[in-house]
Amino acid sequence: MEKVERLISIIMILLKKDVVSTKEFAQLFNVSKRTILRDMETLSLSNIPIYSVIGVHGGYGIMDEYKVDKRLLSSSDLENILTALGGLEQILISEGVEMTIKKIEAMVSPLAPKGSIQLSFYDWEGRSEIRQTLKTCQEAILKRRLVSFDYIDKNGTATKRTVEPYQLHFSETSWYLKGFCLQRMGYRMFKLSRIDHLNINEQTFSPRDDLLEQEQEASYQQELVAVKALISPGIKDQFIERYGRKSIENYSSNYLLATIHVPQNSNGFQFLASFGTNLKIVEPKTYVEEFQDYLNKMVEIYTSKGSH
Repeated sequence: MEKVERLISIIMILLKKDVVSTKEFAQLFNVSKRTILRDMETLSLSNIPIYSVIGVHGGYGIMDEYKVDKRLLSSSDLENILTALGGLEQILISEGVEMTIKKIEAMVSPLAPKGSIQLSFYDWEGRSEIRQTLKTCQEAILKRRLVSFDYIDKNGTATKRTVEPYQLHFSETSWYLKGFCLQRMGYRMFKLSRIDHLNINEQTFSPRDDLLEQEQEASYQQELVAVKALISPGIKDQFIERYGRKSIENYSSNYLLATIHVPQNSNGFQFLASFGTNLKIVEPKTYVEEFQDYLNKMVEIYTSKGSH
């Protein structure tokens, strides 16, 4: 269950009940008490009137005056939550999220204009294949069972892996599984589209104590380089979405100057090449040279003798 979904569920429960203990919430959502405490802090910081009761029958409640009106969140708040859920593309794979959305829609004021936000996704053929992998991973995480699969890395090397699955992670256009790999004896991220022959094992596992400390190890961050590029006004919107308006300044009647951070490897070069003739890297010099080499190799494929 995603955090946004859990927070909404906590609000729904507190609107219906008087006081609910931390233990009850932890058992209900299958998370630690510490996670519930953090959730309550998040809700309080969001100005949702949560109060705590100390003692044997202690726990958390929501101020009574807010219970009169079930629409605790404004229509715009609810639409923001819908957008957040949609942006994660969770709607496409989780029935639980669909139920949450139905609950939210029931809370929205009937006076609010319908359909003021609409979400559209590419209907890629591969998405239905990934959906099954996602469901299998979700089941294994919930049941705390090991998963085995064949994995092909970006260099085309195939390996067999057995993993303790901990979390599904969506980044930009791809899904990843975060887990502890028993072959590498370390935390790793596996891209779902590189996983094949995925199976849930009978063997269960206990979450490792160092999971929080080691989580950073799994979310490997590529080293980014500050790059200056001349871009056509036609692609300005794409740079605003990714890097913000501050990244762009006026340069000439035909070009804008963009300052962006990208990795100095094939991932970065592939991203920059996707803009075609609408973009020209101007500095740093070393980046320009490596990017040129990358583009020359692409051209060579089509110009070398005997190419088909």
